[in-house]
Amino acid sequence: QVQLVESGGGSVQAGGSLRLSCATSRDTFTKYHMGWVRQVPGKEREPVALIYIGDAGTYYADSVKGRFTISRDNAKNTVYLQMNSLKPEDSAVYYCAAKFGIYDGGWNRPDDYPFRGQGTQVTVSS
Repeated sequence: QVQLVESGGGSVQAGGSLRLSCATSRDTFTKYHMGWVRQVPGKEREPVALIYIGDAGTYYADSVKGRFTISRDNAKNTVYLQMNSLKPEDSAVYYCAAKFGIYDGGWNRPDDYPFRGQGTQVTVSS
């Protein structure tokens, strides 16, 4: 069973920073690529970042490239999303997500992530 537990959301002013964390089991951490997907009510889920098992590579949505950084702590079985220079349009519920550990090049579709956590709210005010 894949369990993903997010933390670190909150409210911040535009230009500020937040760091999201996602803790999971060792089994999940070593078998799944880990990502972050966000959703605004009424809109489709948007993958924003992915990191491969073993830090073998990262992908970012164009909307966050240069501002967000995804990373993994192998000792803590935790994945992070460091979000800098936040904008009001970054406001959303952010979900930690897991993708099967295959290297198929897919990462930017919601269906690439069969497992998600409960989500954490990020609100950026102007």
